[in-house]
Amino acid sequence: MRKIGAGVAAVLTAAGLGLVVPGPASAASYCGIMWGSLAKADPDMSSANVTNVRAGQQPCYDRLVIDMTGKVAGYSVQYVPVVTQDATGFPIPVLGDADLQVVVTAPSYNQYSQPTYVPAAKAELSNVSGYQTFRQVVFAGSFEGTTSIGLGVRARLPFRVFTLDGPDGGSRLVVDVAHRW
Repeated sequence: MRKIGAGVAAVLTAAGLGLVVPGPASAASYCGIMWGSLAKADPDMSSANVTNVRAGQQPCYDRLVIDMTGKVAGYSVQYVPVVTQDATGFPIPVLGDADLQVVVTAPSYNQYSQPTYVPAAKAELSNVSGYQTFRQVVFAGSFEGTTSIGLGVRARLPFRVFTLDGPDGGSRLVVDVAHRW
């Protein structure tokens, strides 16, 4: 009888252990950010023109904004081993431990080949000194209907890309890069 009682106790104990299983591990997200670091793209072509590039700081991320006339329709944003210049493929050195190449399917010139965006300094489109994530914003060129921007960041961090309408019938391509994972 003792052997049966011990056996039943062992089975109940084992079954009880199987019922109490820890749940899946989940890390709390930083600022609710659920972005990743893989490439983001929209292959459409745009009839817009780039008019300005600017940057700003937010509590949880740094933001790059590319202003355009008309509606932005296509872009590609991805981490690359090195930012390259449009047309030539020459490497462009960028500060930081990770490089994002931002390509928008909108030239920085109009249909008459007149510039719509002429950066004062191609190596510093926006002063990002003191930013938590951004290290440098560079002009990588405008060729055959696309404009490329190099964005040096402190590490390979999650980012998101989206477009906003306005102002004045224009639109904006926005790239947010989180301060941390």
